[in-house]
Amino acid sequence: MSSSFSTPAILPQEGDAETNEELYGQFTELASSWPCSRGLSRANLLYRHEKGWYSTLPLMVGAMVADARFAARPSDVVVATMPKSGTTWMKALLYSTVHRREHAPGGPGHPFNSVGPHECVRHLEYQLYTRNRVPDLAGLPDPRLLATHVPLASLPRSVAASGCRIVYVCRNPKDTLVSTWSFVNKFRAEDGLEPISVEAAAGYFCDGVSASGPYWDHVLGYWRAHLANPERVLFFRYEEMSRDPAAHVRRLAEFVGRPFSAEEEEDGAVDAVVKLCSFEHMTGLEATKSGKTELVLGAVENSSFFRRGLVGDWENHLSPETARKIDAITDAKFRAFGLSV
Repeated sequence: MSSSFSTPAILPQEGDAETNEELYGQFTELASSWPCSRGLSRANLLYRHEKGWYSTLPLMVGAMVADARFAARPSDVVVATMPKSGTTWMKALLYSTVHRREHAPGGPGHPFNSVGPHECVRHLEYQLYTRNRVPDLAGLPDPRLLATHVPLASLPRSVAASGCRIVYVCRNPKDTLVSTWSFVNKFRAEDGLEPISVEAAAGYFCDGVSASGPYWDHVLGYWRAHLANPERVLFFRYEEMSRDPAAHVRRLAEFVGRPFSAEEEEDGAVDAVVKLCSFEHMTGLEATKSGKTELVLGAVENSSFFRRGLVGDWENHLSPETARKIDAITDAKFRAFGLSV
């Protein structure tokens, strides 16, 4: 692995450890006072943020600490998604595109041979602002590539103030639901719990009681930001990415200020990035098959982040009635904003 990939497993802590613990305690006390309920999650209660979205307590607190302490730079790039909407794929595409000159996509020393995309593009509330820590991110080189699942309204305030770029991925709500349901049940099985039925999962999803809150509000927040500031917020649809990944890699490269040169195009650099990050290639890597990523909820096998990646897999799991209900909500929420998924 090239020495230029140097993101440590644990970053230095910013400030005094006791002060940071106190900060986490204050936010934990506040979030614990908010309404909570069972929802589309493992065995944990989901707390309702004052801005209307849900999350488990550690993730909610992590997002609040990030809001208070994260200092964004204009050069930062933040990947924003609902869970199970193509996050891992987008992280892989972004990292390999931005760092293609120091890490050739087809080269044997590429970081993906050793670590998963989630170690290359860290999550603010899942990996960085966790366990009473406030990481010192000042030493990371530009551009810093980061990620989040929080709605636009709860992004760290410094993100908006800095003018940094946001890459959003939207996936069809029915496939998002099915992928989330499958992911949650995997962990419930590991915890010795009964699985959630797909009908119950759909009920939680339609009511907005799922991690990161109502799907439709989440998507609309970033869609409207994209319409208002397309130079700052890039909006991708997972289904369109699947149909023509090369075109979207080019769009991504342009957006982050790393366009492919004519020489790179002739040498097949775009196709190399697409191939490197493809589902088939990534699932065959040893880092995916046997590696783990440390998150606030514990060490997660990298293979868990790769399910099927198919468009339209919901048809194998959802009843026609449930599908029609989700379609009706989607149409009612999105129609006025010119958005279709």
